[in-house]
Amino acid sequence: MTPVDLEAVVELSLLAWEPVFVSFENVLGSAIFGLLYRPEWRMAQAVSVRRNCLAEDAESFVRATPEGVVAGFVVLQQDKEQSLGVIEMIAVHPEHQRRGHGRALLEFAVQRLRDQGLKLINVGTGGDPGHAPARALYEAVGFTGLPLVNFYMTAD
Repeated sequence: MTPVDLEAVVELSLLAWEPVFVSFENVLGSAIFGLLYRPEWRMAQAVSVRRNCLAEDAESFVRATPEGVVAGFVVLQQDKEQSLGVIEMIAVHPEHQRRGHGRALLEFAVQRLRDQGLKLINVGTGGDPGHAPARALYEAVGFTGLPLVNFYMTAD
């Protein structure tokens, strides 16, 4: 990823993850969703993508179409003490989904982390319907899921 790619990556991430946030609101209800992701999830998500892509301890990569359009991105981190590689973020622009870009990014990430001698690779995702395509991809590439559940309720 180059500095020129950053804004395209931020834009595609917001488009790619919008169905996830819609799913979150459907699962959690508006009151809890509002407490977790308001005032505006897009602003917070854009900050998170920029921070992760530019982090000194991360490697960020884009996948482009033959025409040079940024179709997706992945951010990798590693914990050498635990021999753990983490796929911190991965997303594909909705216009380029279901064309192999996500799988290519994921397989690239796995190989990159293996090449660095790491013994364990982690990628996290949600259990909600909006994350179903991500879960299917991770399982297809060979990841084993460990379901974790966060419970929320309003305090009033």
